[in-house]
Amino acid sequence: MGFCSTFLLVLITILFPPLGVFFVAGCGADVLINICLTLLGYLPGHLHAFYVEYVYYERKHDRAAGVLPVRRAPGVYSERVQGVGTSYGTVGQTGV
Repeated sequence: MGFCSTFLLVLITILFPPLGVFFVAGCGADVLINICLTLLGYLPGHLHAFYVEYVYYERKHDRAAGVLPVRRAPGVYSERVQGVGTSYGTVGQTGV
């Protein structure tokens, strides 16, 4: 993502944290957790949302540099965030 899309994602997350998490992690446990945290208080929802986005961009940057993550990030349940591209497509597909 470029600077503009990252900036828009941050603005969306400031206004409504679950929507920012949805854009990064997709529909799953992280969005549900963020909705619950946002209902408990606006600050916990923001902390979780920005943490998920931080892990996403950190993993994406590391992946572009050729570094694979050694372990899972704690508190993030989305494979889309954990792997950043490693969970899509086929790996080691053999002949038909």
